Amino acid sequence: MDVGERSSDQGTTVLTEAQRIDWMRLIRAENVGPRTFRSLINHFGSARAALERLPELARRGGAARAGRIPSEDEARREIEAGRRIGVELVAPGETGYPTRLATIDDAPPLLGVHALPEALAVMARPMIAIVGSRNASGAGLKFAGQLAADLGAAGFVVISGLARGIDQAAHRASLSSGTVAVLAGGHDKIYPAEHEDLLLDIIQTRGAAISEMPLGHVPRGKDFPRRNRLISGASVGVAVIEAAYRSGSLITARRAADQGREVFAVPGSPLDPRAAGTNDLIKQGATLITSASDIVEAVASILERPIELPGREPEHAPPEGEPDTGDRTRILALLGPSPVGIDDLIRLSGISPAVVRTILLELELAGRLERHGGSLVSLS
Repeated sequence: MDVGERSSDQGTTVLTEAQRIDWMRLIRAENVGPRTFRSLINHFGSARAALERLPELARRGGAARAGRIPSEDEARREIEAGRRIGVELVAPGETGYPTRLATIDDAPPLLGVHALPEALAVMARPMIAIVGSRNASGAGLKFAGQLAADLGAAGFVVISGLARGIDQAAHRASLSSGTVAVLAGGHDKIYPAEHEDLLLDIIQTRGAAISEMPLGHVPRGKDFPRRNRLISGASVGVAVIEAAYRSGSLITARRAADQGREVFAVPGSPLDPRAAGTNDLIKQGATLITSASDIVEAVASILERPIELPGREPEHAPPEGEPDTGDRTRILALLGPSPVGIDDLIRLSGISPAVVRTILLELELAGRLERHGGSLVSLS
């Protein structure tokens, strides 16, 4: 079968170097994450315009001080430091950015991609994630390797997290066909350290490594769930092999379901705690698989549909309306620690959507608001 990805031409993005620096400054600014970045771009029309308004927005949201914004020199140095070790920072729609990853609502505005120039085409091919236990059984490791090799032979790229166990086996078995390692830290802070040689093999063959973290960032516990959303977001589906309850692999599976990706699980013995999570996934509706053909058949219809990518950053889009004190008071009264939908805030407050979104930006840049998936927000 033909497993080439198709995307809409409307989503093609090519940043100028000046825009790339502005994007870098904005995504590295204090209290700005991927969702906030997108809201700022949509509201102000460009990263440059958003950068000019950040201090004022944070002050109006109740911040005691303006959040730190990297300088142009700092952003330029980070971009150049990455290029010296072969890492390019690319935006959704640019060459090297995984096609499906660009469609999730918290896609990284800039993604560090480490690959040989001739291997960048691998990022546009359909990907299947293979994840599972770090303390995998011999049978689990063998199956992960066989599944990865067969998926590679069918034209898929295998994507995983470079962890011990199942991840490692999947990467090694798909070196010749194409594999992508998603890092929790910076490109120069590989975890686990003993997989530096494996990562080098990936990059020097037909694969790539990706990370949204800056160089020098040492991965912390909270960075791995963030990494997992990239694994699932870049894939057509996620195959889980051996996962205990409350494992990171189950987090990846949940993110996959939230993102509208297919979830596959390999059944295991009920006597093996490493199979408890995968068996439970099957009970919850995940597709049971015993071979690569099960996955290929399940995703065939998905690959026939074109992918709509986000559009290019507009040159100018001035904000519509500014909030007053009464508007802010009404929105704060409706917010609390439990997530609430932005559409509900607009309906309940009777305030225009543009003004509500401005107030939410103010609160977020002041460190008082948290964004969740599905257009949900809550007070921090």
